[in-house]
Amino acid sequence: MPYTDLPPDHPAARATGLPEEPTDFDAFWTETLRTAREAGGEPEIRPVPDSPLTTLDTYDVRFAGWAGQPVAAWLVVPSEAEEPLPTVITYIGYSGGRGRAVDHLLYASAGYAHIVVDSRGQGHDTPDPHPDSATHWVHGYMTRGAGSPSEHYYRRLITDCVRAVDAARVIRHVDPDRVVVQGASQGGGLALAVAGLVGDRVAGVLPDVPFLCHIRRGAETATEGPYTELVDHLRHQAPYAAERVFATLSHFDGVHFARRATAPALFSAGLMDPVCPPSTVLAAFRAYAGEKDIREWPFGDHAGGGAATAVEHLRWLSARGLAPARRR
Repeated sequence: MPYTDLPPDHPAARATGLPEEPTDFDAFWTETLRTAREAGGEPEIRPVPDSPLTTLDTYDVRFAGWAGQPVAAWLVVPSEAEEPLPTVITYIGYSGGRGRAVDHLLYASAGYAHIVVDSRGQGHDTPDPHPDSATHWVHGYMTRGAGSPSEHYYRRLITDCVRAVDAARVIRHVDPDRVVVQGASQGGGLALAVAGLVGDRVAGVLPDVPFLCHIRRGAETATEGPYTELVDHLRHQAPYAAERVFATLSHFDGVHFARRATAPALFSAGLMDPVCPPSTVLAAFRAYAGEKDIREWPFGDHAGGGAATAVEHLRWLSARGLAPARRR
């Protein structure tokens, strides 16, 4: 896999200009979240029946997301845990859902409470009952509602992810002072968005090869994956359509959320990533307002560091006092 963006020693790889921020960015998200929270609703938690796991307990969770619509999640916790635990909330990559509870055992096995949030319309357990407002759109989600920020798909999905933090903080297994948001690709972009919108209600952020960062540059440089949906869409539109589409998408750009995030963060980037080109990740990293570090994988593609990333996460969390107490 060759370098698809810029080689890591190229000065422009770290000096890519940042996207322009919408003037209504804060007002847009303040109103969006106010409306969602007014819809209310306490999370519902049910044990998963007949679970084959003997050291972990699994629960099916439903909480109120966008417009109060129910969003599915898994909660996985160590069986012997009684006190509230440091908690990792995971958001899922593009076109995926929460899957099965047994797909998500790492963090709970390390002693954390782990919440895995379904992605509306992408997973099988959370529908997206919203008509697409775009007259034309291509496969996927990037262009759904591309004519208006208020109608775009990612307004609904990011709102769900913020409401997952609201829900987690009232679950008895969760220590509300030690909530960490995490995800890879789309999930990493969602983690950045949440960090920028909830402030000190999260204690850490783990965005791996994050999608939705410097979206216009992603569309201009990515050779695979969701950014190419924008290219397919705009190729058949009038020239002025690009400015309207990118103005819409700027309300969901991780660079702008990163400017508002204050929790400590550990990023990762694959320097041969054809899906989320490293210059887009580095743009968000440079903009990030809180304490930050990054793991760069020189020969990593969109998988980044693979399993090594999980080890980095656990070490980083432990070094910041966000790890569970060891059990004898």
